[in-house]
Amino acid sequence: MKRRTFLQSSIAGVGGLTGMRRGISAPARALGGADPGAEDPSGERIGRRVRITSISFPNGVPLEEIAQHVDAAGAAGVDVIALPEACVGQNASSEEGLDNPTVTAMAALARKHQTYIACPIDRRFQNQRLNTAVFLDRTGKVVCTYDKVFPYWSEFDLHPAADVGDEAQVYEADFGKVGFAICFDVNFPEVWKRLADRGAEIVIWPSAYSAGRSLQAHAINHHYYVVTATQKSDCLVYDITGEQVAYSKSDHINVATHTLDLDRAIFHENFNIAGRDKLLKEHAADIEQEKWLELEQWFVLKAKRPGVSARELARQYGLEELRHYLDRSRRGIDERRGWQYQAKVLFPELDTAHLKTLSSRVKGAGPSGTAG
Repeated sequence: MKRRTFLQSSIAGVGGLTGMRRGISAPARALGGADPGAEDPSGERIGRRVRITSISFPNGVPLEEIAQHVDAAGAAGVDVIALPEACVGQNASSEEGLDNPTVTAMAALARKHQTYIACPIDRRFQNQRLNTAVFLDRTGKVVCTYDKVFPYWSEFDLHPAADVGDEAQVYEADFGKVGFAICFDVNFPEVWKRLADRGAEIVIWPSAYSAGRSLQAHAINHHYYVVTATQKSDCLVYDITGEQVAYSKSDHINVATHTLDLDRAIFHENFNIAGRDKLLKEHAADIEQEKWLELEQWFVLKAKRPGVSARELARQYGLEELRHYLDRSRRGIDERRGWQYQAKVLFPELDTAHLKTLSSRVKGAGPSGTAG
């Protein structure tokens, strides 16, 4: 896929109406997204939880030392381990394939501990040099590769120069849908919108730097978790509401483990209040409104006991999650105007007639599911 095709694919996809009722008041609670507990007395987990460990460190850490930290994290029983951008370096001699030492070592550890590992490398693929996040499943198999769509300028000064990626990748793991973006990608909203279109529930962001509020913007706009692993030896975690729920930093190697509940769901109060009230009344023992964000007119639902899905019950009661509501609104309003507004943003030189033609070509090329 060429860059223009990537931009066009991001057109196909999501305002809202002003809500009229306030939400049910609820006391402030710790965010379920970063709570490592949330088990009932039987020891069963509540919600759909994934434990993710971010291991962050500067360039120059030997592969053997990296492997020791990954081994220790895996032994703790986490679901995902994330490493920073180009984890063993990016220089004149750092290019390697998927069968070279870094991925081979991480694959062995993924098999040993039955955990997923996000292992970014400076990848040689045929005649291309790619800044790649390699995703390994619990058997050590490479199940997804994400090639950085927006490399940083210094990467074009390498010999050979870095090539550009052409698609945002989302992989459906056994715990949920995980997407990837790398470092400089943080500055380009189309990558993050594409991840949302493909259903990402968590985005892992390996990077050379920390970014901070830029990541917060993507989390709040698309309502997925964002977890970082950086060369600055720090880790940030943003909630589906855009709130920063964790930050840690170390002098050398930072290891941070967080538990995220992928069953938590965020809703606009538009068209959802009656269904929400009925749901909470009839399933008071199963579901609770965890958060009410008055200014945004949003609310968050989560399960209260094992075996219950807040998201599934909400669907049964006719509630529409915020991301889906905005997607539907975008499509419906674009249909009224006769062309897709995002096309005008990406291709401002086109007149209305050409925009209608472009929109008709990409119509139906919306969310494409998962990628392996």
